[in-house]
Amino acid sequence: MIFSLFRKDPRRTTIATLYKRIATASRNPGLYAALGIPDTLEGRFEALSLHMVLALRALRELSHPAAEVAKDLTDAFFRDMDASLREMGVGDTVVPKRMKKVAESFYGRAHAYDAPLNDADEEGLALALGRNVYGSEAPATPLARYALAADQGFKAVDLDTLLETGPVFPVPETFA
Repeated sequence: MIFSLFRKDPRRTTIATLYKRIATASRNPGLYAALGIPDTLEGRFEALSLHMVLALRALRELSHPAAEVAKDLTDAFFRDMDASLREMGVGDTVVPKRMKKVAESFYGRAHAYDAPLNDADEEGLALALGRNVYGSEAPATPLARYALAADQGFKAVDLDTLLETGPVFPVPETFA
């Protein structure tokens, strides 16, 4: 019984690997150099949020147990955000307040991007991305094209492939 505490949980390992692949894709230098995402703490959050939104949207369309995978992936994201805040020196008493703001920001972005992605509305998505990622009313058209291409690519992947090989995001430089 006690030894079961030390065994690796294959499901948790799978989710951790999937999250790591998404986080790695969000750190692709082309997103920052070619598509102009600011290489700042906020810019990194925006890039990771966008990639998470795209992955969670894909999971929403897949069959069982994709909903459970989406929940576990979301939990992994927020655990990472919590750990990052603590690593930056945010005190234990302040972390819950900051996490609430992180959650509001993340879900706000997910909501803002969802309708334009559903409708393949490049202009609407570019405006939402411009406001959130660049803090500007100027549209982020190349980034919107990247996100739409990634969203389209997810539609061709089943759950087993997504979990085995991870998501395949487009090359950012092709949208600059």
